[in-house]
Amino acid sequence: MRLPYTPNPPTLSSPEDQAIVSRIAARRAPRPLQPLDLALLHAPPVADGWNSFLGAVRTRTMLDARVRELAICRVAVCNGAWYEWMHHAPLAVAAGVSEEAMGWVKREDLVNGDGKGEEEARKEAESLGLGEREWAVLRYADEMTRNVEVSDGTFAALRKVCGEREVVEVTATVAAYNCVSRFLVALDVGERNGTGPADVNAGH
Repeated sequence: MRLPYTPNPPTLSSPEDQAIVSRIAARRAPRPLQPLDLALLHAPPVADGWNSFLGAVRTRTMLDARVRELAICRVAVCNGAWYEWMHHAPLAVAAGVSEEAMGWVKREDLVNGDGKGEEEARKEAESLGLGEREWAVLRYADEMTRNVEVSDGTFAALRKVCGEREVVEVTATVAAYNCVSRFLVALDVGERNGTGPADVNAGH
């Protein structure tokens, strides 16, 4: 990383900061604090807010794990955040996405730049077990991440397969993990910059 990680276990002096570490550790349990946590803990109040927001996105939405992890993994691909991919691709596989499908998800472009291959790409995704819902979420994640603005057609496809709450939750998930990936890549948390996607069986 471009900065030294904070010590593990963290050596924070104030009770308030110690309480922040406890909250982060409780969310991570039974895993230890992660490199991302040890980077964020240079600024404990930021780490605390981050932990609360990401905790809600990860554990308190109505999205199934398959859709959530596909969205996160696609953000990781678009931003070259391979540390993010390394952690979330195994979770997508655990949620039922095949390794072959994950190989397809990690390609640079889901659809040719001219957009003419949209239907072919959708059928290819379907052949790998990614249905209409997964395809809509992947395309939405792509456009949010690469363009910020989402086309009416892409939004309509998501709206067709998601209720209002789910649309908000997909949008929040993609937005949150764009934040995560940009932090990871800017500081090279986990020392994955300049590499490529690890195998989907890589450890958490």
